[in-house]
Amino acid sequence: MTKLKVAVIGAGSISDAHLTSYMEHPEVELYGIVDMNEERARAAVQKYGAKVAFTDYREMLTDPQVEAVSICTWNNTHGALSIAALEAGKHVLCEKPLCTTVEEALRVEEAVRRSGKLLMVGFVRRFGTNAQVLRRFIDAGDLGEVYYAKASYLRRLGNPGGWFADKERAGGGPLFDIGIHVIDLCWYLMGRPKVKSISGNTYKKLGNRSHIKNLTFYKAADYDASQNTVEDMANALIRFENGASLMVDVSFTLHAKMKNEFAVKIFGDRGGAEIEPDFCIVSEKHDTIINVTPQIDHRSFEFMDGFRNEIDHFVQACLGRQEVISPVGDGVELTKILCAIYESSEKGIEIQFG
Repeated sequence: MTKLKVAVIGAGSISDAHLTSYMEHPEVELYGIVDMNEERARAAVQKYGAKVAFTDYREMLTDPQVEAVSICTWNNTHGALSIAALEAGKHVLCEKPLCTTVEEALRVEEAVRRSGKLLMVGFVRRFGTNAQVLRRFIDAGDLGEVYYAKASYLRRLGNPGGWFADKERAGGGPLFDIGIHVIDLCWYLMGRPKVKSISGNTYKKLGNRSHIKNLTFYKAADYDASQNTVEDMANALIRFENGASLMVDVSFTLHAKMKNEFAVKIFGDRGGAEIEPDFCIVSEKHDTIINVTPQIDHRSFEFMDGFRNEIDHFVQACLGRQEVISPVGDGVELTKILCAIYESSEKGIEIQFG
């Protein structure tokens, strides 16, 4: 059986989910791992059983053995790396966000057209079992016309610092890191309607709260408490051309009671659903409101299962067996949404989409 030869660019924390999923996939040969830090690249090659360690992505892209790549690097490098890989004739799985600016996202979209290769954006929440099951209920009409969604991803203390807290490299703070997940999940489940307008707010009031003691949280490898140029929290009202709307709020730091508040809700005229933190479908029968609990292995998003599903979908698409469900165009739209939230907050106006 011919295996798809894959290379992964970037050996940081998120790459583990990609590398593990590729390593376990029966139709993949994990060929190369790229990282500017040679020691880290070689360690990853040994750990995941890849063949070649690279310190320069350009050298890897000239290798005819490589057929597809995962991009797991700083957000502000996604666009240039995606374009370079596409132009080198490789299929691309790019971690979210596709880009940090709309202009660059459009250049990536054009590169996909020119190259004839596929680019899939890593919207991993779409690949959770709960999301896949709910999508089937929605597609079957069980929720009717979906007209409203609400999502919250609030951390009271959870600024990872490092590049996550550097606006130049990350593009933004909680909006780009965790907000994109819930915005995309809602938008996807709502049927990806066209955006009409966005009103957004961002706040930088608390900083990273590095003075707080006795509570632990994830810190990036390059964590530096003195460096933080991103927002603490953001919220937005997104209106769509079909009349539907989405409300979202996200934070790295907030004076909140709970360590984490994660909730995603979808509402239609025939039923509703809560997909996080626990999956439940709400409807009516015989003049009675009923809550239906789907019996599935994971009613909340399960990290590694989501990535395994995502990587398998990418592999099947590369082998010509499936159409990608998170194509480059979706990455462009999410970049437009995120950038419009910042623009709305900065200008104090609602942003209209043409």
